[in-house]
Amino acid sequence: MVAVREALPEGRYGRSADERADRKLKIIGSVLGVALLGVVGWIGYDYVAGQGISAEVIKFRIAADDRVDIHLEVRKDRDAKGYCTLRSQQVDGSDVARKDIRFDDRSDRIDRIVSLRTTSRATSVELLGCTVDGGSSN
Repeated sequence: MVAVREALPEGRYGRSADERADRKLKIIGSVLGVALLGVVGWIGYDYVAGQGISAEVIKFRIAADDRVDIHLEVRKDRDAKGYCTLRSQQVDGSDVARKDIRFDDRSDRIDRIVSLRTTSRATSVELLGCTVDGGSSN
């Protein structure tokens, strides 16, 4: 009976170059994966923790050729103070109004109707963003 060997004798030739390369790639991949998870986690935490004021335009109504009424809902920390910037545009996309609305109320949710005076007939309203006093923009 003849015995057939399929593997190299252990310890005779050392590790192959492919095995070393595979091990290095696994280590590099693991390090990069952990780093990527850390960055994504940090960005997520910063986004959630940094939300001092957020707002949403619920609806708007063009009240006249020179005025737009906007229903704005604001969510914020009870003690946070800041402002939100609104803008209104006409058909061609040019601005006809821009206004900063302050929110100093000691409430965590505010519903407010805001009027914007426009230079000509508006067709859209956009919330540009909100900023907490101290510079944090959302």
